[in-house]
Amino acid sequence: MHTRTINDNGTCDSLINTDLFLHYSLIPSVIIILALSFLERRINRSKFDDKIQLLDRRFGFVIPLDLIGTFNNRWTFGFAFGAIANKVMSLFSEEYLPLGVPPWARALGLLVGAIEVGLSFYPIFACLTTDNKIIGSVTGFLYTLTWFIVTMLDITSCPHGNTIGYFESVIFEWPSLLCLVFLMGRFVHIFIKYIRIYMGADIRNEEKCFLPIHQAEHVKRLLRKHVQEQKSWFEREIYTWDPCFKFPSRMIGTTVLSLFCLYIFVSLEYSAYSNIASLLHSWEEQMEQVAPDVSWEIYNHTVVSLKEFNEALLGSWFFTTFLASAVTVSYIFHILVCYRKHMKRLWVGERGFLPIKFQTPSSSQCVAAIARYSGWQVAYILWGYLIMHIVQCLFGLAFVYAFVFPIKHGQALEFLKGLGISILTIAIVILLMVLQVLLASKFFLQKKISPEEKQKPLALNNRKAFHNFNYFFFFYNVILGLGACLFRLFSSLILGSWLIARIDRTILQRGYESADMGYNTWIGMIYVDHYHTNPVLVSFCNILLTVRAEKRLKELPAYNGFSNSGGPRTSVKARTRWLLFYTLLHNPRLIIQRKQKEVEDMDERNILMQTRLVQASVLEAVIRNIQESPLDTNSVDIWER
Repeated sequence: MHTRTINDNGTCDSLINTDLFLHYSLIPSVIIILALSFLERRINRSKFDDKIQLLDRRFGFVIPLDLIGTFNNRWTFGFAFGAIANKVMSLFSEEYLPLGVPPWARALGLLVGAIEVGLSFYPIFACLTTDNKIIGSVTGFLYTLTWFIVTMLDITSCPHGNTIGYFESVIFEWPSLLCLVFLMGRFVHIFIKYIRIYMGADIRNEEKCFLPIHQAEHVKRLLRKHVQEQKSWFEREIYTWDPCFKFPSRMIGTTVLSLFCLYIFVSLEYSAYSNIASLLHSWEEQMEQVAPDVSWEIYNHTVVSLKEFNEALLGSWFFTTFLASAVTVSYIFHILVCYRKHMKRLWVGERGFLPIKFQTPSSSQCVAAIARYSGWQVAYILWGYLIMHIVQCLFGLAFVYAFVFPIKHGQALEFLKGLGISILTIAIVILLMVLQVLLASKFFLQKKISPEEKQKPLALNNRKAFHNFNYFFFFYNVILGLGACLFRLFSSLILGSWLIARIDRTILQRGYESADMGYNTWIGMIYVDHYHTNPVLVSFCNILLTVRAEKRLKELPAYNGFSNSGGPRTSVKARTRWLLFYTLLHNPRLIIQRKQKEVEDMDERNILMQTRLVQASVLEAVIRNIQESPLDTNSVDIWER
């Protein structure tokens, strides 16, 4: 049993240890992977297949998920990612770090733990992608059901925990349970569908197309005349749905995983804040109990200040929690919008929105970037939320102490007086800055050459007056530059904390973008998708492959009987044997060369007799193969002649 403590120093015994079960789940996981690999056939034959013909190209690679060009079952894979959200959060907390790992090998230990978690949930993804749908659906259903039962046993036997306390397991595990239920329903749907196809009650219409339908429609739309459509306010300002564009499974899965991980992270953060708030409240109670016995004015003032701080922290924390969560969720969906916008720009050859250094990225960096993207995106979302929440909470406290408490303590007039002076000072500074621009426009620029021009040309006028203007304002601009520098720092702090989760844009200055590893990952990812899913490029390759296949069909001779038009397909091995029969039939002396070790001690008469016997056996085999093989009538006549 697995024992967990709760906040009131009680204990609860879980019927099963989920961490230990994850370790033991590697055994059935490996067995399922090997079974699916045995059922998977490789496209190309190898020398190993010729030696062991019973395998028949078995033991092919099992693909859990195509992260580049998969547009089918996107939400199924999204919920498969959602099922492992709690395990991903455990990876962030280094819960699966093996015991006894030295500090210098901590990174390798985390790699081992990550591989263990990935291998444990590998069968769910593999059963969704395998071509053996019936076996895959049954195996995937049973494996998903096992995880569902284990999770339910852990929740029902011990719903409480050490971090949040009561109903901790329910709070953390319900997203995974929801995803597991969806996956079980999906496996049942796949099983019923392909059973109907196997029994002939339905027709299989899922063929692997080189060119997806939505990409073909995109190319057709490019060839048609553009028609301006009337858009609603939502389509103009927020999002316009494009039926000819689909997000790949990687983006959908990353979005679902980010939402579930954000939910778990906010729950953990709320638990941490509850512990801090309870600690501050206990300090406040202890100080209030001592306050009547102490006549120190400073001590009483400290008690009041601590009470006010607790109230301010409580209000600002809860308010900024909802604000930071809403902003982060909007970022998660806004990243999808930016992905579509960037992909469409790359499709038309527009790269001006990228820094110059990133317009010709390294191929190896791009391939590594697409492997890093999903994990880094989730990490950036969580860290971005935490940093943004802390900064917002600090600004909330500053607002309370600067505006709310002065009014609460009856200092409204002093507060308004100070606020008015501050606003007046800022207004004068802004007015002087605007005045410099207006003076430059009215007196120090030459007139327009043509009245149709929008602005005056950049040609100085009244140069002597301009030099005096520049001289006297130099001393004032020194003072003004100090405030501008502080404003720059303040703006960088605000924008940096708000945009840290945005991996699709850099927060560094121009020229230093290469130091932003998250932005490098984004650029590499969209370039890989651009080169592999560009509709025009994919359509062009599809046309080339189709024309090449038609040309090869036309060039095939009619006598070989291996045309794909109408008849069943023949393997390469069978075709080679037929060609061997034909060659030996017309060149019987070659049989001697094939039987070199057997005819070394035979005389010429025996050789001739052996040759005729072999020729007769070859003819008999040819006739038998003609009767049993799927060759057409013309081929049979040729072989008989």
